[in-house]
Amino acid sequence: MKHDRRQASLLALGSLLTLAGNAWAQATPTTGPLKFGVGMFQPDREKNDATYRPLAAHLAQRLGRPVELRTVDSWEGLAKSLANGETDLALMGPWGYVLAHHFSGAQVVSTILYQGKPEYFALIVTHPDSGLNSIDDLLGPKGQGRSFAFGDKGSTSGYLIPVHEFQKRGIDPEKHFDRVLYTKHQAIQTQVTAGQLDAGADFNRNRDVMISQGLISAARSKVIWQSAPLPNDAFAVSAALARDTAFVQRLQAALAEVGPLLARQPQLLPANYTGFVARDNSFYKPIRDAGLATGKLGAR
Repeated sequence: MKHDRRQASLLALGSLLTLAGNAWAQATPTTGPLKFGVGMFQPDREKNDATYRPLAAHLAQRLGRPVELRTVDSWEGLAKSLANGETDLALMGPWGYVLAHHFSGAQVVSTILYQGKPEYFALIVTHPDSGLNSIDDLLGPKGQGRSFAFGDKGSTSGYLIPVHEFQKRGIDPEKHFDRVLYTKHQAIQTQVTAGQLDAGADFNRNRDVMISQGLISAARSKVIWQSAPLPNDAFAVSAALARDTAFVQRLQAALAEVGPLLARQPQLLPANYTGFVARDNSFYKPIRDAGLATGKLGAR
């Protein structure tokens, strides 16, 4: 029943995105402020806005148009806003981007770099007292009746990729585990390391930052599975703006300037993020394939 409700939610989102995208695609915004939506990458909205305001100012200067920044605190909300015209530009997670592209024609123009790389990894973590030493343990008899936490259902590393891995191994998490939660990445790490959860899904960037900031102990966060490389967060534009090739080229150029500018203006991006690289939709094929394989990327 829980699975049916989540599936229905995804299908409903697809319908909304398709309808919104069809309407918004009729007009290409060429003047006025650009509405820049950013996912909730920081612990709260105020910090998120403050973190990405310098990037918005940089884009406004380079594009010659005001850029209005707003944090959108759910994957669903950001995907919808990109489809219905409430957002022109978006910095969003890979799975959210794939949904927005699939249902409303949004297009990635660049991928953010983390420590010089455009890719990252999904993880499954546990604590050293769990007795779980591998994903085979987790999904075998040792893992039955345990507790497991996914991220938000719009999360790439926290939901889609681990669900795909479970599916490939013939495991329904709702049946295999005694308790399944859906929560924030930071909460997953905190609760796993405290022994309040047996295991959970996360991604390497979040784990590394939490360890470096002293929020969790590396000795209490044991990685028992790592995915193949996944594309980093996408900088995307609405379907309407994507048709303006001259604008897209200017935007890509403005984003490409961010990396070299960081030496003098480190506030342009959060720590460890090192710029942007131009990418197209094909770069996100692993995410799209996982969405199709799990049935979570339905017909348009």
